[in-house]
Amino acid sequence: MPQINVMFSSRPKLLSEVIRNLIERQPDMKVTGEVVDPIELIFALRTTPADVVIITPHKANGDPRICSQLLKEHPQLTILMLTEESKAVYIFQSGLHRKRIERPTQEAIISAIRKSML
Repeated sequence: MPQINVMFSSRPKLLSEVIRNLIERQPDMKVTGEVVDPIELIFALRTTPADVVIITPHKANGDPRICSQLLKEHPQLTILMLTEESKAVYIFQSGLHRKRIERPTQEAIISAIRKSML
């Protein structure tokens, strides 16, 4: 199985650390970077390889403009948007409607990342 490169742009820091620890324990996944502000992703993705981006935006309703902009520049990218309350995960991919994972467990998040690479 090829390695999946994951980049982070998430707050609060505790949520980011929990998900990062989960990703780093996976033999087929590698954290390639982390930025504080989702806007920085636009620039970071131009120089850092990533198959998946995990973000926690301030506003989780609808399709945040950052997701649309990232997918426009990087159509192969998968974006996992975590709500700050960790009650749902939204998956964005080019050309697809967003998918929602209710009550995301660690297993559900890892499975969603792997499935997005198929």
